[in-house]
Amino acid sequence: MADLIGALDQGTSSTRFIVTNILGEAQGYCQKAHLQTYPKPGWVEQNPITILENSALVIRSALQTSGISIQNISAISITNQRETTVLWDRTTGQPLSPAISWMDTRTHQQARTIIENGLSALIRKKTGLPVASYFSAFKLSWILNQVPGAREKAYCGDAIFGTIDSWIIWNLTGGTNGGNHFTDVTNASRTMLMDLTTLNWDHELLEIFNIPEVCLPTILPSVCSFGICKKILPGVRIASVMGDQHASMIGQACLSSGDVKNTYGTGSFVLVNTGEKPYTSRHGLVTTLAYQFDKQRPIYALEGSIAISGSLIQWLRDNLGLIKDISEIEDLARSVQDNGEIYFVPAFSGLFSPYWREDARGIIDGLTLHTNRGHIARAALEAVVYQTQDVLEAMMADTGMTIHELKVDGGMTDNSLLMQFQADILNAPVVCSAAAETTIMGAVYAAAYGIGAFSSLEEIKTLWKQNKRYEPNMKNDQRAALLKSWHIAVKKSFTAVM
Repeated sequence: MADLIGALDQGTSSTRFIVTNILGEAQGYCQKAHLQTYPKPGWVEQNPITILENSALVIRSALQTSGISIQNISAISITNQRETTVLWDRTTGQPLSPAISWMDTRTHQQARTIIENGLSALIRKKTGLPVASYFSAFKLSWILNQVPGAREKAYCGDAIFGTIDSWIIWNLTGGTNGGNHFTDVTNASRTMLMDLTTLNWDHELLEIFNIPEVCLPTILPSVCSFGICKKILPGVRIASVMGDQHASMIGQACLSSGDVKNTYGTGSFVLVNTGEKPYTSRHGLVTTLAYQFDKQRPIYALEGSIAISGSLIQWLRDNLGLIKDISEIEDLARSVQDNGEIYFVPAFSGLFSPYWREDARGIIDGLTLHTNRGHIARAALEAVVYQTQDVLEAMMADTGMTIHELKVDGGMTDNSLLMQFQADILNAPVVCSAAAETTIMGAVYAAAYGIGAFSSLEEIKTLWKQNKRYEPNMKNDQRAALLKSWHIAVKKSFTAVM
């Protein structure tokens, strides 16, 4: 049982730990869900202590139920929800506030002020990011301004910031007893504080957001040594850290320029590998780090982030009672032949890529007496596809690339109606990975590479296997008509709030 790899996947709604061999074959697994809270409209929070406790729980449970000893684990990898922001006390280890989720839009007005001050072009040039409350700099600035004593502690180094990866690394490597305050380039690239070309914190950006550099973690490549665990997994090396969507790229073997993947989770995240060239998007996408291996040049990507995908189906279940279980959505959608000419724009947190309209609100357009539960279910699934198509069209416009196929993963890929509609609207094949958990597999492969188990990225490519493949089967005029109606509905969502 030598050379086992552990991967901790700390996501938006749950935390998972898997132990595999270097080929990604599972030996132990555990998952634990956690709650998000919504104290005010637009606010989305999590409890950092709960996230840490659940991380410990899933690690210990996976090892215990599988009979695996810590001594059999060569290294672990951490992959995490991005942008979610934590500020904690270096001395006590206690967070100074709840973690502010990546979905949180409370800093919408601060983002508008930055735009009105004419700083958008400067920020995008340095970071590759559009000015939006989505990114961590706004969330950290809010905590420093609103939590009593937070700014004073941060300026003297007693309070330190991190995205979820940094919070976990610091605690695993000692916490208050000398924990390592690190992050990786992929997570740092989502803060709006790192220069994309130098891969360092940028002093001009820190001044704009009034954030002291002393509270920020050290930026490292995605695959390198992040330290040795002192807690929970004592003696085990952390060999890789990266944001969840970046790990998914590796799990999907999107390791060559032009490779595209979409992960259908709470939100959807579409990334195209652009190689060593960071494209500046002119069509509403995010330029980001794809990954960086130790002592190698960074690889970049264009990304389209969609806030609401799987969470829309959860909303239909929890808020409307349209279904009792998420698995029912496909059958309900199949109960009708089409969407009944209704379009669901799920702008619950505004619209992210490629629109970046935080003032947009969710609408169902085209309701008539003909509309029934099946139409709403079908329109909800189609909304996931239309949002993805908007991003893919922006990618092709930015890069001049043609998308020959879309690799997909995430829980929603089990929905064959959704996947076929995605292929039809894209007019290109949609390919499901044989690995159900490509994010966590990518984390495993990265750690295995980090300890020398793989000699090249080509070995990772050979591990990727196809499960299902959906070929397009829709006439061009039908596709064009559907997309035209979708874009009309999107524009109506912009005027939903006066």
